[in-house]
Amino acid sequence: MKKSLLTATAVALVISAGSAFAADLPSRKEPPVYVPPPPVYTWTGVYGGVNIGGAWLSTYNYNNLIWGWNGAGWNQGFAWNDTNGPGGGVAGGGQAGYNYQISPLFVVGVETDIQGTSVGSGGSAWNGATRSVNWFGTVRGRLGVSLFSPQLLFYGTGGFAYGGIDLNHGWLGQLGATGTGWTGGGGVEWAFMPNWSAKVEYLYANIGASNWGGYNQLEQRVHMNVVRAGVNYHFNWFAPAPVVATY
Repeated sequence: MKKSLLTATAVALVISAGSAFAADLPSRKEPPVYVPPPPVYTWTGVYGGVNIGGAWLSTYNYNNLIWGWNGAGWNQGFAWNDTNGPGGGVAGGGQAGYNYQISPLFVVGVETDIQGTSVGSGGSAWNGATRSVNWFGTVRGRLGVSLFSPQLLFYGTGGFAYGGIDLNHGWLGQLGATGTGWTGGGGVEWAFMPNWSAKVEYLYANIGASNWGGYNQLEQRVHMNVVRAGVNYHFNWFAPAPVVATY
C-alpha cells in the first residue's frame, strides 16, 4: 500500500514538472501569409490606338496673286485679299507612339497620327471660294505629369503637322495641295486597365500650301481646331519590369 502511494506521488510530480516545462517553451505560431503590394504603374512602352472627334476651321484672311492684265501686258501682278468663313466637320483616325517614364511624376514621349476629315469652310467674301481639309497628320512630342495618380496623366504636346487641302476656287475650279505647318495642344489620359488607356485631347493645327493653279499663286492656310477622344493599347515591349515594394 505504501509502495503504491509513493509510485503515484512520483508520477504526479513528473507530470506536473513536464507541464510547467512545456509552459515555459516559446509558442510556435505560424507566420502571417505575405501578400505583396500591387506593382507600381509605369507609362513606359509602345502603344497604338484609334480616335474620333470634331474639327473646325477658324476664319482666315489670305492673299491671292494671279496672272492678270496690268495695262501694258499680262503679268503675275493682280493681287487681292480674301476671307474664308469658319466651317466644321468630323475627324477620326489612328495614332501610335512611345512613352518613357523618367520619374514617378514626369513622362516624355513621341506620337504620330493620321486622320481623315470632313472639315470644310464657308465661302470667301470675294469670289465664293471654299476650303476643305480631306486628311491631316502630325508628328509630336509629349510631356506629361502624373499629379493625382500614377494612372492619370496630364500632358502637353506639339510638333509638325501636314495635310491635304482643297480649294474650290470660283474661277480656277477645284485645286488641291499638300500643306505643312505646326501643331500644339494638350490632353488627359487615364490608364483604366493594365494595358488600356483612354484620352481626351485638343489640338490646334496651322497648315498651309502655296503655288496653286499653275501661273496663279494662291497661298492658302487653314487654322484648324480638333477635339477628340481616343483609346490606346499599351504593348509594353520595352517597358521595365514592374517595381514591387519589399519589406
